[in-house]
Amino acid sequence: MTLTTFALVRHGQTDWNAERRLQGSTDIPLNDIGRSQAREVIAVLSKYEWDVIVSSPLGRAAETADIIATGLGQTVDRRIPELTERAFGPAEGLQDGPDLDALRIPGGFRGAESEEDAGFRGLAALEALASEFSGQRILVIAHGTLLRASLDRAVGLDLPSIENAAFNLAHYDSAEGWQLEYFNGERVMTTV
Repeated sequence: MTLTTFALVRHGQTDWNAERRLQGSTDIPLNDIGRSQAREVIAVLSKYEWDVIVSSPLGRAAETADIIATGLGQTVDRRIPELTERAFGPAEGLQDGPDLDALRIPGGFRGAESEEDAGFRGLAALEALASEFSGQRILVIAHGTLLRASLDRAVGLDLPSIENAAFNLAHYDSAEGWQLEYFNGERVMTTV
């Protein structure tokens, strides 16, 4: 059994997060709180050695990854387009209310990428990393919906939202599948 370990970290806060707007693939930058959150999660991540650091290419994830990597004395190895947040189409930038409700359809929003498609895209990207870096520790900085939807498919659960800059730890083995150890900084299982 070859176990590959993943830390899956959502980017720090943006102004749209604070305003509870759907961001999706719109490239919104971190705010000062988000930068602070990225610096704070370094303390948890520094308890492990990371062989590879990757992120989404969107600015909020890329900046979070750069802050974390610098704090760990490392560099980001790669920006992976498949780790970009779920595209919410015309719903991006909207808050809960009549305009957003008008776009709702079963399973998502009209003109948006489905959560199922985003989850499968994200999970495929993670499993490709596990194949390329088998047995190593991979730090991934990406987006809340993409990471949650990917983990939902990986472990067969319906997980709640992932918090900004929260520590999530999962393990992958090609024969045994996925196991989730930490979710939003809380232990959810015993160590594999």
